[in-house]
Amino acid sequence: MKTIDLHQTVWQQLLARRARLPHALLLCGQQGIGKFDLAVAFAASLLCERLPVTGEACGQCLACGWLAQGNHPDLRLLQPQALAPTADDAGEGEDAKGTKKPSQQITIDQVRALDDFLHVGTHRHGARVLLLNPAEAMNRATANALLKSLEEPIVSTLFILVSSNPNRLLPTIRSRCQTVSVPLPPRAIAVAWLRDAGVAEPDDWLALAAGAPLLALALSSSGERTVLEALLAEVSSGAGVDPLAAAARLERVVKADKRPAPLKRLLEWAQKWLFDLNLATEALPPRYFLRQAELLQELAQGTDRLRLLAFNRKALQYKAQCDQPLNSRLFLEDFFLGYARVFQSA
Repeated sequence: MKTIDLHQTVWQQLLARRARLPHALLLCGQQGIGKFDLAVAFAASLLCERLPVTGEACGQCLACGWLAQGNHPDLRLLQPQALAPTADDAGEGEDAKGTKKPSQQITIDQVRALDDFLHVGTHRHGARVLLLNPAEAMNRATANALLKSLEEPIVSTLFILVSSNPNRLLPTIRSRCQTVSVPLPPRAIAVAWLRDAGVAEPDDWLALAAGAPLLALALSSSGERTVLEALLAEVSSGAGVDPLAAAARLERVVKADKRPAPLKRLLEWAQKWLFDLNLATEALPPRYFLRQAELLQELAQGTDRLRLLAFNRKALQYKAQCDQPLNSRLFLEDFFLGYARVFQSA
């Protein structure tokens, strides 16, 4: 099952625009639902030279061969260096070893380098496509540099901007794009897609990913289960949690995780747990932790609602602090001391 199968309605809307293409499209929606894959598939269909009636690229013509190799002369992808397959050369700042860190932004130099691409005739005398993903990775200077090209449409050239947070784009950028909203796919289709991708317990992972199937697939295959299960083992104790011991155990898990920002990811799971605990205090079903529904209802009966709401606000501060250098043991101890107080009577 392809990503297009998750968004057939949106795909048909995109195909309907082929007859009168705008000069810029903005695909926006929740993170992890397949917007970028959808944009790539649409770009491929525009560049395909033997387009089948289904509207998907044939995969066999010369243009599709170039696309498969990642070197079609009429397609450009602008993305942060950190998202590139190899990010050894360009970047901003330095890590502890003195090597450059890959940039998290689309830089103004990347936009300026498009001049030759945009102002020379197309190689195959057809469409020319520029993909920006994620578009919100542009800072103000980069966005203003791109704005000039958006204000002066170029024949047979389509800009496709992909964004999970379009409100972070300059209003002048948004106003020059036709917006295509990509909603969450229906749950049954998303579960079938995950099952077809070989994900065990697709319902659980889809719930943990807030209904985003590509995010659920990434989480299920990334070793995230270790961090998640370690957190659940501690927060499930409710009033019986030992803050100092819980902090010590989770610190070991965080330090053993070699993937980026393990402490921040841990706090994101904790926020989702607190969100479901809030729902449970209102006798509502959980949004994320489906398997722990009964446990959440039991814990909710022993919570102080005002303290729980206050701790939710505190958790927002905790997440922001994760981006700063800190002592992870003291940080986690403070978190679990606050969590334990949620279950103490006011």
